[in-house]
Amino acid sequence: MMIDWWHRASWGVLCMAALWCNARAETRFEFSEPQMGVPFRIVMYAGDESTARTAARAAFDRVSQLNSILSDYDSDSELSRLSRSSGSGRDVPIGQELWEVLSRGQELAVRSDGAFDVTVGPSVNLWRRARRRHELPEPDLLEKNRLRVGYWNLVLHPQDRSATLKAEGMRLDLGGIAKGFAADQALELLKRGGISRALVAADGDIRVGDPPPGMDGWQIGLATLDVGNSPGVETILLRNAAVSTSGDLSQRLEIGGVRYSHIVDPRSGIGLIDHSLVTVIAPDAMTSDSLATTVSVLGPLKGLELIEAFPGTGSRILRQPQDTLEVHQSRRFAELTGSSRPGVPLEKIKSTFP
Repeated sequence: MMIDWWHRASWGVLCMAALWCNARAETRFEFSEPQMGVPFRIVMYAGDESTARTAARAAFDRVSQLNSILSDYDSDSELSRLSRSSGSGRDVPIGQELWEVLSRGQELAVRSDGAFDVTVGPSVNLWRRARRRHELPEPDLLEKNRLRVGYWNLVLHPQDRSATLKAEGMRLDLGGIAKGFAADQALELLKRGGISRALVAADGDIRVGDPPPGMDGWQIGLATLDVGNSPGVETILLRNAAVSTSGDLSQRLEIGGVRYSHIVDPRSGIGLIDHSLVTVIAPDAMTSDSLATTVSVLGPLKGLELIEAFPGTGSRILRQPQDTLEVHQSRRFAELTGSSRPGVPLEKIKSTFP
């Protein structure tokens, strides 16, 4: 009897200890700071504030380190140094992180026939200046810089992990892929530190791990187009995946009634004039980030065809040509959104894969 009582008492103590530990592990913490030119936000569930702050600091430091490698704004970054070698004929050794991003970018460039192109920097710079001055780039400069763009002029050498920029005046721009990569890296660092219930948001790119305690997934609101007849904000559930949104809601240039996006078509050198919002769900944020940009350039038909070729990936496109709202959706998008609140009536979907 005494032994049985002792066992029951010990089990009770262990259960109370387990509940206490679980309660500590379920504490929510949130941190944010500017990184890579945008607000970076980290939400996590950790045992105590000290652990959470240490983990968040390490994740932000990792993003800052990646920015020093991948930024085209920082003249001392590894990417900028590589750009300055263009036309020299030199094979420039590059680090693992830059190699990984450039390799993924080149793969997507080939698969999209140049709709995604990390060599688009010369054209992007013209449109950045155009937005600052509120005037369209001069046609001769547009054509001159367009001729400096072409993914085939970036040659990667896997045997010694080096890169060659064959044409003069090239400038690499990783704006459509680097933030997603950084979000992936930040979440991976948190996981290695024992924090698996976490969310990393890099502006329009969100990467999530295991869901919050007692939840099936992280609740994420999808942005909607800024037009009167656009569907309302839809809340989706996401776990161990990523979602990215790309469009002209915040960065754009409007001249003569025409709205030019900050997203530049690498093939023409012109800012997109299609008023649209592209959402991509994918297994990782580097994929969702780069595909959201690519689908924006390709448009609904070719864009969704490309999405279908990527496993575990889905996309929805909201666009307004003239006065008509169109909603285009890939076959897998609905099943990837979890138990979402329906935000788009089926009769409004213009193009859905069977």
